[in-house]
This record gives sequence, structure tokens and C-alpha cells, in this order.
Amino acid sequence: MRLLLYYVVLLGSSYVISTYGPHQRAQMTGDILLGGLFPIHFGVASKDQDLAARPESTQCVRFNFRGFRWLQAMIFAIDEINNSSTLLPNITLGYRIFDTCNTVSKALEATLSFVAQNKIDSLNLDEFCNCTDHIPSTIAVVGAAGSAVSTAVANLLGLFYIPQISYASSSRLLSNKNQYKSFMRTIPTDEYQATAMADIIEHFQWNWVIAVASDDDYGRPGIEKFEKEMEERDICIHLNELISQYFEDHEIKALADRIENSTAKVIVVFASGPDIEPLIKEMVRRNITDRIWLASEAWASSSLIAKPEYLDVVAGTIGFALKSGRIPSFKKFLQNVQPKKDSHNEFVREFWEETFNCYLEDSPRLQESENGSTSFRPLCTGEEDITSVETPYLDYTHLRISYNVYVAVYSIAQALQDILTCTPGHGLFANNSCADIKKMEAWQVLKQLRHLNYTNSMGEKMCFDENADLAANYTIINWHRSAEDGSVVFEEVGYYNMHVKRGAKLFIDKTKILWNGYSSEVPFSNCSEDCEPGTRKGIIDSMPTCCFECTECSDGEYSNHKDASVCTKCPNNSWSNGNHTFCFVKEIEFLSWTEPFGIALAICAVLGIVLTAFVMGVFVRFRNTPIVKATNRELSYVLLFSLICCFSSSLIFIGEPQDWTCRLRQPAFGISFVLCISCILVKTNRVLLVFEAKIPTSLHRKWWGLNLQFLLVFLCTFVQVMICVVWLYNAPPSSYKNHDIDEIIFITCNEGSVMALGFLIGYTCLLAAICFFFAFKSRKLPENFTEAKFITFSMLIFFIVWISFIPAYFSTYGKFVSAVEVIAILASSFGMLACIFFNKVYIILFKPSRNTIEEVRCSTAAHAFKVAAKATLKHNTASRKKSSSIGGSSASSPSSSISLKTNGNDCDRTSGKHRPRVSFGSGTVTLSLSFEESRRSSLI
Repeated sequence: MRLLLYYVVLLGSSYVISTYGPHQRAQMTGDILLGGLFPIHFGVASKDQDLAARPESTQCVRFNFRGFRWLQAMIFAIDEINNSSTLLPNITLGYRIFDTCNTVSKALEATLSFVAQNKIDSLNLDEFCNCTDHIPSTIAVVGAAGSAVSTAVANLLGLFYIPQISYASSSRLLSNKNQYKSFMRTIPTDEYQATAMADIIEHFQWNWVIAVASDDDYGRPGIEKFEKEMEERDICIHLNELISQYFEDHEIKALADRIENSTAKVIVVFASGPDIEPLIKEMVRRNITDRIWLASEAWASSSLIAKPEYLDVVAGTIGFALKSGRIPSFKKFLQNVQPKKDSHNEFVREFWEETFNCYLEDSPRLQESENGSTSFRPLCTGEEDITSVETPYLDYTHLRISYNVYVAVYSIAQALQDILTCTPGHGLFANNSCADIKKMEAWQVLKQLRHLNYTNSMGEKMCFDENADLAANYTIINWHRSAEDGSVVFEEVGYYNMHVKRGAKLFIDKTKILWNGYSSEVPFSNCSEDCEPGTRKGIIDSMPTCCFECTECSDGEYSNHKDASVCTKCPNNSWSNGNHTFCFVKEIEFLSWTEPFGIALAICAVLGIVLTAFVMGVFVRFRNTPIVKATNRELSYVLLFSLICCFSSSLIFIGEPQDWTCRLRQPAFGISFVLCISCILVKTNRVLLVFEAKIPTSLHRKWWGLNLQFLLVFLCTFVQVMICVVWLYNAPPSSYKNHDIDEIIFITCNEGSVMALGFLIGYTCLLAAICFFFAFKSRKLPENFTEAKFITFSMLIFFIVWISFIPAYFSTYGKFVSAVEVIAILASSFGMLACIFFNKVYIILFKPSRNTIEEVRCSTAAHAFKVAAKATLKHNTASRKKSSSIGGSSASSPSSSISLKTNGNDCDRTSGKHRPRVSFGSGTVTLSLSFEESRRSSLI
């Protein structure tokens, strides 16, 4: 009989475990097993069961990205603990995590697997079965999210004293330890939240509100406590309604009708995101945008409601959010998720398909798509970049519920650590004994958790009170519309401290609040009260005249007396204050000489001018030295002069923009830069052509004389001058005042034609690209004759600066537009000055031994004979091939060899002569190259 009982329990338990298939769990084995319950889906598909056939398990629908992130937080915490050398050393934590689908039935189905496994262990069936694949008992469960779900789970787990730590269930009923013996949580109870909501309504002097609650163990107790708090404060509730995600359409419409017809403007909602979503959708469909929503923590940051398409209705919502925490390295962990790497987590596959709107190759839903039961999606590889898409899963700016999950896992781990390190005689059990970590049972972990007291890695003290709740506070958030992409931004505007005396618990910074998404004036939600300054009266149809509607003045409008009929528009140079009671003169801003930023830019420009002048002074002082001559000193003077102009042009961008400065600054900058780059281009190209010639002839000297060099510089600069002339003639820039910003008037330059500015910068970049090409091509020439490498670096700096300038220029506004261009001018100017001249100044001033004619001749001769040797070898090879083709195979080609012999004696530094020797098989020919000062000057 006992054997039969064991068999029945084992069979039933196996059924429970096996029916919850592998694609519906995240599981990893370990020495100690933790359970997890998370709402990976928002609900189940509604399906009538007529029981004509065997009932099938309901299908979960609507993937919950935030719920999946909470699951990942649990896995991340367990991985951290397993990799820790101090917390639970030599012990591996495993997990089994299931999807509750935000419903009681699915949660109980998963909970049965935890309970069944523990029951199997208590029956000690090792003598009846081979337990090599034995799964350890679940010693604690993290979850669930919703209070209604946690209530059902707590009833079942409490029978077996399996500790349950919820991260999001805040119902005050769960604090009853007589009924929920093993329930604990890392979230504050609704006992405080209902009081906090009533305090906020009293703070804003509202006395006419609507209350909506979910029809479950979360909403009903919460709204009941809220009603008591409102009665104590003599505040009226106009409507008191229940709601559920499973309401029929006609029920939702009827509720929306009652709200729409109510004169109360504040709606207090005690519900979860899935429960309130049908009502929000109906409000959006009706475009009811004049209500203020007061959200409980269950939906205050819900991704289901915080959508741009709902923002016209819910913008300005005041919500209670849990205190956010920081989880180091969690961001990287979230980004590293991938179906192929996370084989232990079967939810990753569905997450991937929902994120990228695709199907994986072996996805069961792919077959459903082919059968036409689901919509068509393309295939994906599983290796897509998760950071390239926007998803609530990666929203780790404010980790609230995820942090609660993280704390719950670490609390369990710390309790296990206390058991592991317990000293006999100081334990919590009978006779002060300690539990054995290897034979530990769930009730022992529960006992240890109740006495938990530790400080986590963030320096926060963690301990559960007499109701097994963690002490915590609320953060008050306000829903804003992002100016960048129109998404929802949760702006922290205050806090609620439940552990201080009454009157000091609530703090709200009203200046941060935007009511209805745009206004700073507190909305009016009273019946038959005067409209305060900043609002105007609005007639409500079919309502008594005393119950008129007060509508806030729009931004830029004001009213300075009560019961104003209309709002007055502010003058063009003014803007309305936060309360819309008067207008103030807008502040005028531009890149000023007196502000720190402008002073810093001016100092940098003056420093550049001084450094350039210093370099020019050095070149003039040492103008007859070989280094200065080898760099083409006349063009170097022009180049240095142009750099002074570049630095000087940046100063025109600072100060209050005037018409003449706006028309001068861009041409001055463009012409200066083109003059500078033209000099570099001519210098580099000239030396390259001279050295590529086999023997410099008079023709080269004629075409590359000094006059032609200046002519080319003039022509290149003339093109830029013509661009500026056409620009100034057709669309001259001018200063203007920008009134688009609410509280500031920006005085900036209207460039007249963005295309002309593009031509100006584009032509400069074109010359820089050509210069870069010639500099790169001449990189192997003697260092004394061309600074190709340095020019290459300077052009690279130039390109990096101006390529970065384009997006920065078009993404900034106001005074920062001028600042961006000044920074670009200074950066590229300093780059060219440093790369081209600093090395030469260093040699001239600190290494005079290298500034000699012998150094120049040695370098030039080595390069010249290397080129000559290559040419001779090529000529001899061609001659042998020609003689071989004429004489046939009977003619033997004479062996010839060529070698270039140079050594330390080849450069006679005392005589100034360089005599390399070139040997050709039959003899040695010694060539000499004589550098006469006048000839070298003409070439260089």
C-alpha cells in the first residue's frame, strides 16, 4: 500500500513537472534550487471551454519585455553569487523560473511543480527509483508580481513553509502572517501608498476626484484604505469604480462615459498596467485629455501605458514609483542576451522573435505562420544586435522592480550564508543549533530570512520587519513628453518618506511638474470653486453655472485675476511664468566675451596667434639655415601668415552677433583656411614632382619657380573668394533673434544660405583631400625636403575635426552653434601648426647639429642614387631581354650586377661632398653630386 501511494504521488508530480514544457521555463541545475515566478506575458487568450474534448492549457499572449528583464535580474544575481568567492563559496545556486502570464491559474500550475518536488523529497523515494537525475528541492521562491497572483501562490507555498519573496506585490492583505505564513516582500505595502495618495490630493487642494481600482486582491483593499483616508480629510470621491482587463467592451465604454461626464479632473487608479490599459485605450479613442491621473506603483512606470500614442491622455500623470537602485554590470548582461548562448532560458527565443519581429529557424511559431494561424514574419539568425532596437527590456535608467528582484535573490543568498557560517550554540533553531546546509529544508531558510539583517554591496541595510516587509520609501514621478522623440520620460519630482512624522512625509518640487504634459499650473479639481489666476472659465454643458470648468492658460499666455474669461497672450519678447499669472521678459543669450566659455575660446585663439607669430619669428631669424630653406621659406611665411588669419577669424565668432560680423566671419574663416591649405598643397606637390623627375632640368625650374607657386596659391584662394562674393551678394548672412525657445531669446547669425556654407567648407575639404593625397604619395622622400608624414597627420586631424563638425553644427542651437565652429577652427589650426612647424622649430632651436647642409645633402644623395640605381637596373634588364630575343639561345648574355655602396665614408662631412658608388659587373662607376647653394635654392 505504501509503495502504491508513493507511485501515485510520483506519477502525479511527474505529470505536473512534465506538462509545463521545456519552452516555458528557464532552468539551471545547482546544489540549491531557487524558484521564480515572473509575468513574461500580460495575460492569456480568452477561450471558451465547452468540455466537448479534453481541455487544453490556455495560451499566454502579449510578451512583457519588462517582465523578462525582471527574470534576467534574477538570473544575473544568481550568476554573480555563483561567481563570488565570499558569498556561498563552493555552493552553486540553480533556478527554475516559470511564466505566470499574469494569471492565478498559470501561477498555481507553476507553483505545483515547486511543491510537488519538495513533497517527493520528503517521501524519500530513493529506494524505489533511480534518482541520478534528481532535481533538488526548491528552498525559496522569488515572485510573483501581481498581488492577486501572489495571494494564491502564498496560500499554497505557506502549507509547506516554502519562503516566498515577492518583488512587486504590495497588497496590505499579504501582511497578515496568520494567513500567509511564508510570504515576504521587498516592496512597501499599500497601507502606506493609500495614505500617500490622500496626502498628495490634500497637498494640491483637490476635493473632487474619481477612484478606480482593479477587481482583485490588489485593487479592492488599496482603494478601501484610500476611501478611509479621504473621509478623514473631508475630500469627496465622485465616482468609485472597479475595472479588469477581462471586462467586456460595453463595460469599458460605460465606465469611460461616467468618467467623461464627471466634473472631477483627478483620477486615482489602484490597478496594474494590464487592468487599466483597456480604459486608457478608450480614453485615447475619445481624446479625453483634460484628466490628471494619480497612479499606484503597479502601473506608474508600466510600459503598457507609457507609450507615445497614449501620451495625449496620460501626460502629466503623477505616479508612485519604488526607489530605484543600481545594479553594477547589469547593463552589459542585458545586452549580451542571445538565443544561442542562453539555451537554459527558453524565454529568450520568444523575446528575440518579439523584439525583431521575426521567427527563428526552428521556432514552433514558424510552422503556425506557414499554416496561416499567425501573421507572417521574416526569418532571423539569432545574432542580431540587440542594442540597435528600442525596447523596454533595455530601459535600465531607473531599475525599480529589477532592483527588488536583485535584493530578493541576495537576501536568500545571505540567509543561506548565515546558515553556512553558523556556529553551533549560536543558531536560531532548537537548543541554539544550526541547520545543515547540505540537508537544509525550506522552513529553516524561512526562519533564517525572518531574522535577516545585513548590509548589501550598495551600503544599504536590509532587514524584514515584523510583517516580513522591507522598509522602503516612494519616489514621486511625473510623466513628461520627450522633446527629442516624443516618448515618455519619468521625471522625479519628489518623494514620500513613510517613517517620519506626519506633515513632513511628503515633498514635491512643483517647479518640475508638467501638468497634462506642458503646464506648470496646478489643475483645478474642485466643484463650484473660483478659478484661480492662471486659468480661465469654461462652460460645461448641462451642468449648473457654479460648476464651471477651469482651463489652464496655454504656455505663452496668462491671466492675473480670478474667474478670467480669456487668457492674454504674452508679448513677443516675453513668456508666461510657471503659474501663468504674468509675463516676464525673456533672457537674451549669445556667446559672450564675459562668460567663462567665451573667455576660454578667446584665450585659445590668442595663444594660437602668439605661437604662430613665434614660429614665424624663428623662421625669419634663421631664414638662411638649410632647414628653413628646405621647407620653401617664402611659402612657409605665407602659410604662417594664413594660420594667424585662421586663429584671428575665430575671434569674430565671439560677442554679440551684428550684421557686419555675421557677414565677415564665415568668409574670413574660409579664405584663411584655403590660403593655408593651398600653400601646403603647392609645397608638397612641387617637391614630389622634382624628385620624381630623373634629372631636374631647367624646364622643371622654370615651371616650378617661385612665381608659379604663388600663382597657384592665388588661384586656389581666388576660387574661395569668388564663392564668398557670390554668397554675400545673393544671400548675405545677418543677425537675428530666435524666439522659439520658451524662456530665452538667442541672438545668432542667420547664415543666409546653408548651401553656400556647404560649398565653402566643401571646397576647403576638397583641397585638404588633394593635399593629403600628395603628402601620402611623397611620404618616402627625404625628410629634409618634405614633411609628408606631418602633413598627412595634420590633414587627418583636419578631416576628423570637420567631419565631426557637421553633425554637431546641425544638432546644436543658439550660442552653441558659434562655439562649435570656433572649436573646429581652433582644433584644425592648432593641428596644422603643431604637425608642420613644431618639429622644425625644435630642430632649429634645440638640435642645431641637424640643421646643416651636410645633413641635407646626405639625405638627398641617398634618395637620388637609390632612384638612379633602380632606373639603371630596369634599363639593363630590358637590354638583356632585347639581345636575347635577337641573338637566340646561342648568345650568352653577360652577367651584370648592380650594387649601391654607401657607408659612413660616402658622406664626406668635412668637404660637403657625397660620393656614392654604383658598381656594374665589369667595373665601378663613382658618381658625385655637387650641391651649389644657388642651384639647391632654385630647386627647393
